[in-house]
Amino acid sequence: MRVDDFDFELPPERIALRPARPRDAARLLVVRPNGAPLPGEVLEDRGVRDLPMLLEPGDALVFNDTRVIPAQLEGTRTRGEAVARIGATLHLRAGGDRWWAFVRPAKKLIIGDRVRFGGEGKACLLGTLDATVADKRESGEVLLAFDLAGPLLDEAIAAVGHIPLPPYIAAKRGEDEQDRQDYQTIFAEKDGAVAAPTAGLHFTDDLLAALDARGIERHRVTLHVGAGTFLPVKADDTDEHHMHAEWGEVSAETVAALRAVRARGNRVVAVGTTSLRILESAAQGDEGLAPFAGETSIFITPGYRFRAIDALMTNFHLPRSTLFMLVSALSGLETMRKAYAHAIATGYRFYSYGDASLLFPKDPA
Repeated sequence: MRVDDFDFELPPERIALRPARPRDAARLLVVRPNGAPLPGEVLEDRGVRDLPMLLEPGDALVFNDTRVIPAQLEGTRTRGEAVARIGATLHLRAGGDRWWAFVRPAKKLIIGDRVRFGGEGKACLLGTLDATVADKRESGEVLLAFDLAGPLLDEAIAAVGHIPLPPYIAAKRGEDEQDRQDYQTIFAEKDGAVAAPTAGLHFTDDLLAALDARGIERHRVTLHVGAGTFLPVKADDTDEHHMHAEWGEVSAETVAALRAVRARGNRVVAVGTTSLRILESAAQGDEGLAPFAGETSIFITPGYRFRAIDALMTNFHLPRSTLFMLVSALSGLETMRKAYAHAIATGYRFYSYGDASLLFPKDPA
């Protein structure tokens, strides 16, 4: 399909720079392409706190338990007398001491260069982190081999790194201490993401208690969201776009629980496109949903047949983005155009810190 098919105009003032307070005070646009229980396509304005009553007892929500790390690093490359400032965003771990990173400006680096991140003239654990450029791709990605490994490397990254706010927020304000709390879900447990699974940002202890009281199950998967989620689609046709790989896992325990949910006629609701993508990655074999651990670069566009989920709770996404393509695959492109036009016209807040939607699938033609 043409990437232009997924374009729309978004007024800049619709981009949320801070989350709703409390988190579950955000708005929720319910999108039912097939209208049930009413005839015809239905858009319904609700709130995130209404979620328990929008689901049925025995339905299951699936959350991503990845934890955002401070993956934005600033440093210097020294080559003889020449010194250059370097910015790197880690996006995929490649070993105990190695990360693939998007670097700016990538042309300043060659294989073998040494880069120092953080403060100068200090011991590594006191504020600096050194790395060697081990590999480089034409796309501008650089493989950094750090002088530390394992937990020591994780501690050093936490000490010198910054939370990698999405570019549409970072362009308007700097990261602050509040973001270290705001840009993390209450499910965050496993370090590795460089972007938050933002649909999960709406959940509070009070909302979870209401879901429990309603009899809604909760299960977890892991997808370490990479910085590639923010990259623009530069191709003219979706067939020409390359997705960056991300690491994820669906446990045998989660698989058994979700199979039981569907076997009794209830629904599996993915919280966020990240949960959806790892579940769908784990459902590509002949046996359907199965345990999975590894990298995925799944790219979901209209025409895709969903195997693992029955609904999706997600935020509002960028025009021409792979995530708007994904929601269009689920609920239909025309339906999502109408839903986003309604959201813009009625003041919904967009993107990572914005409001949410609950999307049901469109019946196949």
